[in-house]
Amino acid sequence: MQRKPVCKKSEKSELSSDFSPLIWILAGEASGDLLGARLMEALRCYIPHVRFAGVGGTHMEAQGLVSLFPLQDLAVMGLLEVLPRVWLLSRRLTMAVEDIQTSQPDVVVTIDSPGFALRLLRKIQKMGIPRVHYVAPQVWAWRQKRVKQFAHLWEMLLCLLPFEEDFFRHHGLKTCFVGHPVLQSGADKGNSQRFRRRYGVGEKAPVVILMPGSRRSESARLLPVFKQMLPLLQAKIPDIVPVLPVSAALFSSLEQAIKTWSVRPILITDHQEKYDAFAAAQVALTKSGTSTLELALAGVPMVVTYRVHPITAFLARRLICVPYVAMINVLAGAPIVPELLQENCRPDKLAQALETLLSQPQAAQHQKETFNNVLPTLKAPQGQKPAQAAALALLDILLKNKAAEELNQRSI
Repeated sequence: MQRKPVCKKSEKSELSSDFSPLIWILAGEASGDLLGARLMEALRCYIPHVRFAGVGGTHMEAQGLVSLFPLQDLAVMGLLEVLPRVWLLSRRLTMAVEDIQTSQPDVVVTIDSPGFALRLLRKIQKMGIPRVHYVAPQVWAWRQKRVKQFAHLWEMLLCLLPFEEDFFRHHGLKTCFVGHPVLQSGADKGNSQRFRRRYGVGEKAPVVILMPGSRRSESARLLPVFKQMLPLLQAKIPDIVPVLPVSAALFSSLEQAIKTWSVRPILITDHQEKYDAFAAAQVALTKSGTSTLELALAGVPMVVTYRVHPITAFLARRLICVPYVAMINVLAGAPIVPELLQENCRPDKLAQALETLLSQPQAAQHQKETFNNVLPTLKAPQGQKPAQAAALALLDILLKNKAAEELNQRSI
């Protein structure tokens, strides 16, 4: 059921009832789906009769989107990991282009997933439809020369990180910093007692969050390592309670997989339950990505790990030009959270790093203090929620186009 939006009125919220633009919006993974849903809700605050088409998941569908094809078809990461799905991705790209050509939306919005999204933006370049990309490609982190390929690819880039606005503007690209959506995720609003009561977890039992990633390719590489790590950690800290937040799409496969684990984690799919678990947690082991910012917002000390195909790692190491992969470390400019990547993604090393945080309060406290210093830099300008700032940037484009069309008609 579509939820009625709750938002503050603005000078742009009273628009004529005949203003019902069609926004074609694409999300290619779970995080983009949530981002897209919040954007759709915020847009409806300012444009009550807005219409949507495109590709999304359950969150965007709850906001009224009928997805052109399953979001899961696009959720793949890694250079070699993409190869088995090239034909499917090519077919989905063609479907998206044809749908845009047929529907002629007022604007196309692509969210993250640069491998697919930027190809789509390039394919529709000659259609004359305004294009907006939401979540800047991380070219500042690796292969910076790629930024030259983005010329004329969009009318506006909505970025999440404060330093990205200057980076892309320096390269002549129109960019707007709208704040990071993690700040309105609710990750800091969990209830520790509710989680412990629901799952019968004792007050003093250390809760360990495990986050192997929402993509099947990520979890397939990290889960076997997590499985071997837990007994090692339990041998040193016997009363640990591991918790594994998982997307609904992966629940069945992970439920089957953990049946063979000697230390079996609690599986949770609900967002509120996840944040309740965060509130109860003493430490987390997470893949790199937005999850590090969620955990930081909740004040959970963490260890970051990641593993990809060895050839992918070999190539990436020659292209990366930042010293850290964890976003919280990038923002802090220092290795605040341990990063155990690729060959260091080993059960013994992960167990040791988690034990350090659990047994040395000063190490955990240092992380928490840094989180509190870094997170305010992610706030949207003028005190807006990130989704509101993004919606207003889109509304500016829509209103300018509407005014241009009206002027055109008057001159005919």
